[in-house]
Amino acid sequence: MPDIVADQNALENARRFAGKEHGLFIDGVWREPRSGSAFEMRNPGDGTLLGQAAKGEAADVDLAVRAARTALEGVWADTKPAERARLLWRLADAIEAHADDFALLETLNNGKPLRDARLFDVPHAIETLRYNSGWATKLGGDTINLSGPGTWHAFTVREPIGVVAAIVPWNAPFAMSVAKMAPALAAGCTLILKPAEQTPLTALRLAHLVEEVGFPKGVFNLVTGFGETAGAALVEHPGVDKVTFTGSTEVGRHIVRAAAGNFKRVTLELGGKTPVIVMPDADITRAIEGAARSIFTNAGQVCNAGSRLFAHESVFDALVEGVAEHAGKLRVGPGLDPATQMGPVVSQEQKDRVLGYIEAGVREGARISGQGTAASGPGYFVPPTVLTGTLPTMSVVREEIFGPVLCAMSFSDGDLDAIAARANDTDYGLGAIVWTQNLSAAHRLSRKLKAGTVRVNGGGLDPALPFGGFKQSGWGRENGRDGIEAYTELKSIAIAL
Repeated sequence: MPDIVADQNALENARRFAGKEHGLFIDGVWREPRSGSAFEMRNPGDGTLLGQAAKGEAADVDLAVRAARTALEGVWADTKPAERARLLWRLADAIEAHADDFALLETLNNGKPLRDARLFDVPHAIETLRYNSGWATKLGGDTINLSGPGTWHAFTVREPIGVVAAIVPWNAPFAMSVAKMAPALAAGCTLILKPAEQTPLTALRLAHLVEEVGFPKGVFNLVTGFGETAGAALVEHPGVDKVTFTGSTEVGRHIVRAAAGNFKRVTLELGGKTPVIVMPDADITRAIEGAARSIFTNAGQVCNAGSRLFAHESVFDALVEGVAEHAGKLRVGPGLDPATQMGPVVSQEQKDRVLGYIEAGVREGARISGQGTAASGPGYFVPPTVLTGTLPTMSVVREEIFGPVLCAMSFSDGDLDAIAARANDTDYGLGAIVWTQNLSAAHRLSRKLKAGTVRVNGGGLDPALPFGGFKQSGWGRENGRDGIEAYTELKSIAIAL
């Protein structure tokens, strides 16, 4: 991919925006939090202070929920689907016009390479808005032929589910915010967005554009704050009809328990331990590149990262050597450096967590077969690491590390049932990746894998393709028809004629 060099004027503008006084965006107005408190935003690339964000808490959440409810039952209910579509498209155009601003803010606050933010995160968010804008005018029901006595006109309709609380993670904060916002608003719901406390900057910039584009007040609300206060208040609030959350499985369990109060609808996109399966007939050059990209992109902070490698013994050594060589050559450094290929993890806490897993793996008998060099300095840098000699019982194999650590294992025969059993031996089921040139094996193995998404010989995310997990990787789907229908309730109507 081409180098992306930060324009100095744009960078200064981004730093200036980060350092300004930020409030909460509630009912179309920027407000001080009731507590008057704020929290720090830092740059993971060097640990420096970027600015402060307002610390919203339960009282602020209550105000946001009431504003969203008023808009839901008033101005937004009266807004025609075509106008909802136009507003979402205009927001996409506005983001596109300020794409460099969003990319810089994402890199400053999250740490990822500016190239990745500019060429993936921001374009993906724009396309997500445009894709979902088209659904606003296409949500409908069916006419049903009844068999009971009498003459009936029976049909179904889809109605917005109501007030939505969207809680997003820190690994792809801008793309995730838009991925939840776009279908919710297209379906006619109203929204309270709660970004991760580590990375609220792009959500704040997004709220300013929502204001400029002209969404009715109360339709989109932003409450920055901590998960245990603002997030918990949102999940527990009786005025919230649905929670959509992306994050850890542990937090997902808390959300399920808290949502039971009024039986909120819940969509959860949680952890993963994605297997990468390389068959003996695979294109090894492409498989090496794909396996490395799957685990080292975004410093491994991807729920669908290919963290478990299963390769046939005939190609295992070549594959491990290739991925290890790739790890050794990766330029790890601050996201603003155009030479950087892998940025820092998001925080000191996350750095300690990942390094702790590597140490635990070695203690349990794993070997470091390849390791890159982490940048020196004050940032939160972790070396890209390849472990071999790993066993299914090891913590590095069983638990989600959320860092650039690959556990490589071999298999000796082509029994697809046995291969799938090893890949499925996990609590998670978010994704799986298969490398083979055998079309029959690709289809058969894809059916056997317990995962929400199976990618064969590459591929990536698309707003039209449903995404979600089996087992402890979550509930429900995002993207595509299934993703937007998750923001609706289905109503059956029968009229005696």
